[in-house]
Amino acid sequence: MPIPVGNGVGVPYECMAYLFQKRFLQLFRMQSLSVLLIFAVCGSSLCNLMQEKQTDFGLQVFSEAVQSAPDRNLVISPYGISSVLGMAQLGAYGSTLQMLTSKMGYSLQDRGMPKLQRLLQRDLASEDGVEVASGVMVDRKVILEKVFRHSLSKAFQSVPHQIDFTQPEMARQVINSWTSDHTGGMISDFLPSGVLTELTRLVLLNALHFHGVWKTPFDPKHTREQLFHRVNGSAVSVPMMTMTSKFNCGEFVTEDGVDYDVVEVPYEGETLSMLLVIPFEKDVPLLALNKELRSSKIDQWRKQMKKTNKQLAIPRFSLDTETDLKSTLSKMGLGDIFSQSKADFSRITTEEPLCVSKVLQRVKLEVNEEGTKGSSATAAVIYSRMAVEEIKLDRPFYFLIQHKPTGALLFSGQVNQPQEH
Repeated sequence: MPIPVGNGVGVPYECMAYLFQKRFLQLFRMQSLSVLLIFAVCGSSLCNLMQEKQTDFGLQVFSEAVQSAPDRNLVISPYGISSVLGMAQLGAYGSTLQMLTSKMGYSLQDRGMPKLQRLLQRDLASEDGVEVASGVMVDRKVILEKVFRHSLSKAFQSVPHQIDFTQPEMARQVINSWTSDHTGGMISDFLPSGVLTELTRLVLLNALHFHGVWKTPFDPKHTREQLFHRVNGSAVSVPMMTMTSKFNCGEFVTEDGVDYDVVEVPYEGETLSMLLVIPFEKDVPLLALNKELRSSKIDQWRKQMKKTNKQLAIPRFSLDTETDLKSTLSKMGLGDIFSQSKADFSRITTEEPLCVSKVLQRVKLEVNEEGTKGSSATAAVIYSRMAVEEIKLDRPFYFLIQHKPTGALLFSGQVNQPQEH
């Protein structure tokens, strides 16, 4: 079974040169920081502007997220995030639509864009080992605008399912069952208790399941326990898979002069691959490569990489990441979609104003000698804005008792653990 390893973002690995120059003998050494994983689809039918914009937006979300967690494992699904926010975009209006269009780089409300989204989802789903699903759970009392329903069907081939959010726990079980069904059972308890309430009106969903077999599997006989050096300076013994083969490899330099290496590990069929990215110098932080994460750079890598005989060593590992993306998206300038006073999703319904409450994602990924198995579930939970926002003092707080006419403070205190007598 795969085991969790390291305290970094993405996935660590060691790659050592097999032949020739001294430079190659130094390539892909064990790093104190983990490398990044990028799953790439090479089909020419996907090479369109919208796909590039979705990739860039998803990588921007990832880059922002890792800055908040530079010392821990993190894996997200850029496609899942783009999908649920794309569905939200279909229901946005006015300044909210302008903001989403500006930050995401495209609008699914523009002519021809829903068809491109549908074709992208179709091409992904046609790959062996890939399952993609979009879903919309709507409260049975909400009357959706006809244009929103039509757009969902056209772009995501999704028909809204009615659900009773006045029974939040039952609604949660229905949604978790849906995500389990569409992730091969890998993500069976997606939404935690308390996320849904009677104020919930819609939940926009994306599920992605991937099971890829390496084009050339690693031989388990060559897997050995080796030290992996973590970001905090400690080391841990991990099962290191090793293979000697011809890999697409390349050496690149950032605008700031940071050297880094990229190696591609293809899956069976070669339309899907894993790109491993790592700084050349051992003491260079992985965050130094953040600006390189964009679709144009990935295209550049692919054009410049060459087949080279290498000995690749990569840990057998598993990742399980739960991410609340509200803070990350707000830092990226998308905070208005969460605002009760500013959010405008009137293309969804005109019966009551709505705002996004949470954007949640759960990703599980396993990498072993055979290949890679991964699933993601992403949800945008949309609430009614008409409700009174709750302020709950369910954590430590200060209190002040003041005489207002004079301003005198009679008492001031701190409550860390309420006690009754």
